[in-house]
Amino acid sequence: MIETIDLCKSFATDSKKPLFARRPLSPGIRAVDHVSFVAADGEITGLLGPNGAGKTTTLRMLATMLSPDAGSATIDGRDIQTERAQVRQHLGVLSDAKGLYWRLTARENIVYFGQLHGMSREDAAQRADMLLDELGLQPIAHRATQGFSQGERMKVAIARALVHDPQTVLLDEPTNGLDIMATRHMRESIRGLKRKGKCVLFSSHIMQEVAALCDRVVIINRGRVAFNGTPAEALAATGLATLEDAFVRLIGTDEGLMA
Repeated sequence: MIETIDLCKSFATDSKKPLFARRPLSPGIRAVDHVSFVAADGEITGLLGPNGAGKTTTLRMLATMLSPDAGSATIDGRDIQTERAQVRQHLGVLSDAKGLYWRLTARENIVYFGQLHGMSREDAAQRADMLLDELGLQPIAHRATQGFSQGERMKVAIARALVHDPQTVLLDEPTNGLDIMATRHMRESIRGLKRKGKCVLFSSHIMQEVAALCDRVVIINRGRVAFNGTPAEALAATGLATLEDAFVRLIGTDEGLMA
């Protein structure tokens, strides 16, 4: 499971400051401001918010790619700052940077990342073949990834994130660029992770997707948690009929709501 307590992260905005100047950077923008929530094993938790709300920064801190300025977070009881190596061993991450090694085939990309996680080549290859089957990638398994469509790249990147069978999975816009059938297949794959008892935390802008998948939602606006609960609780709290309308109300605006 994931537990965050008062996570904070700021970014300096003094872009004109010389690189080696002694004057300290301005405090800048607080992208994440005392964010606290729990994402449990065997559940899918949606991390929602408008653009610039702090979702991706939160995910990057949990993925140990960024260090928080304050607060703490643990994944399966391991601290993301003091036990980074252990956290990474049990964590699968699909970030917004989905770059693949273009000269490697889809299968080679997946096997290589398995080996980076300490798997033997044989185990990584066996796991890669299973994921290629699950994600419908066998027809292109032995093609170099250069020239792949956005959807094909996305599915290879997801297989790469899951190759070491992590207990906790962070997915940033996992259906971005997928067509309708691929999106449906991806949603079923995410449900499969839940059935296996995994902890899944993912961000999405598609409210239909969130309503269909999420056990809980955490809505972040301007770096702060605006709501933390089930989709049903979000509807009850706002008295509205759809999660999209509830989301708009919970972030503090009624723009676009039907009278």
